[in-house]
Amino acid sequence: MEAAGARTRAAARRRGRRLRGPATLKEQRDPQPGGRLLQRRIEEDQEEAVFREVVSFTPDPLPVRYYDKDTTKPISFYLSSLEELLAWTPNMEDGFNVALGPPECRQPPLSSRRPRTLMCHDMMGGYLDDKFIQGSATQNPYSFYHWQYIDIFVYFSHHTVTIPPVGWTNAAHRHGVCVLGTFITEWKEGERLCEAFLAGDERSYQAVARQLVLIAQFFRFDGWLINIENSLSLAAVGNVPHFLRYLTTQLHQQVPRGLVLWYDSVVSSGQLTWQDELNEHNRVFFDSCDGFFTNYNWREEHLERMLGQAGERLADVYVGVDVFARGNVVGGRFHTDKSLELIRKHGFSVALFAPGWVYECLEKGDFFQNQDKFWSLLERYLPTHSICSLPFVTSFCLGMGTRRVCYGQEEAVGPWYHLSAQEIQPLFGEHRLEGDGRGWVKMHCCLEDAWNGGSSLLIRGLIPPEVGNVSVRLFSLQVPVPPKVFLSMVYKLEGPSAVGVALELTTGDAGSCHVGGISALSETSSRRSPRPLRVPPTKLAKWVGRCGQQLSGGWVQRCYEVNLRGCLLQALFVNFSRPPGSQEEENFVCRLGEIQVVDANSLLTPLPQVQAVTVSQVRWQPAASEGESGPAGLRLSCTLHWAYLLPHVRCFRIHCCRGSGGDSPCRGPSEPEKPTLLGLAFVNRYRIVDLAVAPAEPGRDGRVEFLVEPIPKEGFLVPRAEWGRAAMLYSTPRT
Repeated sequence: MEAAGARTRAAARRRGRRLRGPATLKEQRDPQPGGRLLQRRIEEDQEEAVFREVVSFTPDPLPVRYYDKDTTKPISFYLSSLEELLAWTPNMEDGFNVALGPPECRQPPLSSRRPRTLMCHDMMGGYLDDKFIQGSATQNPYSFYHWQYIDIFVYFSHHTVTIPPVGWTNAAHRHGVCVLGTFITEWKEGERLCEAFLAGDERSYQAVARQLVLIAQFFRFDGWLINIENSLSLAAVGNVPHFLRYLTTQLHQQVPRGLVLWYDSVVSSGQLTWQDELNEHNRVFFDSCDGFFTNYNWREEHLERMLGQAGERLADVYVGVDVFARGNVVGGRFHTDKSLELIRKHGFSVALFAPGWVYECLEKGDFFQNQDKFWSLLERYLPTHSICSLPFVTSFCLGMGTRRVCYGQEEAVGPWYHLSAQEIQPLFGEHRLEGDGRGWVKMHCCLEDAWNGGSSLLIRGLIPPEVGNVSVRLFSLQVPVPPKVFLSMVYKLEGPSAVGVALELTTGDAGSCHVGGISALSETSSRRSPRPLRVPPTKLAKWVGRCGQQLSGGWVQRCYEVNLRGCLLQALFVNFSRPPGSQEEENFVCRLGEIQVVDANSLLTPLPQVQAVTVSQVRWQPAASEGESGPAGLRLSCTLHWAYLLPHVRCFRIHCCRGSGGDSPCRGPSEPEKPTLLGLAFVNRYRIVDLAVAPAEPGRDGRVEFLVEPIPKEGFLVPRAEWGRAAMLYSTPRT
């Protein structure tokens, strides 16, 4: 029975049931909490959920902790008090902020003794444009892309419990970087908070520790920086080591590769007095967790004294460097390398605090140049880590752009910012040939053009007359090569240059390595130029269908097949060679749009299908009329959920088709409508916000159809018939 008006609809929704549609549709119970009724039907062998709505402008409110109050966009959040921390339990709304997965495999692992690099991101209080989980239309946002130098990323703010926005976690994890949140107490309020959970018996601090572990485990980040910046009573400070040990033990059990770090602030007497070093006054805290983050006003004599305190745990001491150069510091800003030189001289790890200085304090229009300059000055003190798993796929997208492009086809124009969409970034920098240095190659990120996403990698260089080619290392890898590997490169040369472009691999003998925990590599390696893949197997046609072709926008895709046994893939290079017969100096400008390295067997494994697409949390708003005589439009907001195994995907692309009732506008019966891209999702849910739809005509249903397109980790497009889909039929209330 259909509702007679908006009040009936709203009441039915509050009771947890969808209003029922025509009896000819098969009804099934919605798996979402509340047990709403929905209707399903079979079309073209693909299950489609059909929901019926009666338009009402009295929406149920959404919790402001999880949604922007003005737009209902999902947002990342923090906890401001001990009471909020202890009361937090996972619920459905938290699902938007869950990371796609744990950090990708990398070498060397964090457990190695190599000095590490920690980046502590502190920018204007945190939770700025990065809080919008599904992205925003921000112009000139802050972007970080020198991930290969970073081992640990800390999201810092002055809220009691800082939960990292999921975009940062996804971007860091894609590069194999560990992510920590921050637990901080400050000032008089901090003293009261610490007394409440540290001055009593073990049950109080264990409850706090268990909540911190549960939050890290649920949201899939990797641990905590503990920052107590207020004085403690003797009872409270006496329990801090017990709290740290319990937190660290519990985290290690529940979160693989989990970390707990302590910041240099309180000493064992309970006084707040920064030491700028690890010493006998704070050593008890270092002994109780995974690492120690020093304050910033140290001198070399502090480092020398710490050698005896740290013992074999030199790498667990993170010497703080304030990039803003506040206080009496060795070096900051564009002289940060002075600090790193001393830190690395003594074998310690480094904690770079607020490297967003280049964005906050310098001209926004010069951000990319300043960012590259800052990190290039530090490069010699920043050992890189290597990616060690396949598939390896990147479009060099920064997670931002001035337009959106999908495999050479422009989909939308306008600024966008979505950290989760950032792809694996290369080893940026300038490389010169040995000798007179006339040959060189420089790499930059570039928003002016893209093959997929919002940016590409711009490579400029010069080949001197006496040299046949120049190469630049793009990525450091340590991947045991499967029996057969396929590679793909999408690129284009700008201008009239006839320079040759090719991928190169560096391989080593895997027999000399301990695979899975590689600790030493053979010095013998060889560089190989793989042969082009001319006739791909039929089952791989989706992946290599464009190989060797000139694509739209001047892009070219080359595909390669590699058969190497007992080898370790160590690096990916791009090689630029002079044209045959050329004796002149050759300048070139090349854009790389995509690199793929894929285990051939993985392309033969069938993909799971997107299933059980549901629609909930519907909100209607009137839109302004296009003309005095025309009907006013509608704005629709709602939440999509679906079932899919996340380890199989890079992301989901969410589309819609809008039309009137009857046949699906996405499927025909005449020429199907081209779906409109709404955005990207990195979990099994997506919030649609203020979608413009036409009002339903009297006596007819309006219709909007939602499509969920999975993007496999191997990077090929899935046919539309295999996407998930749900439709909504909506009508105006009867009067």
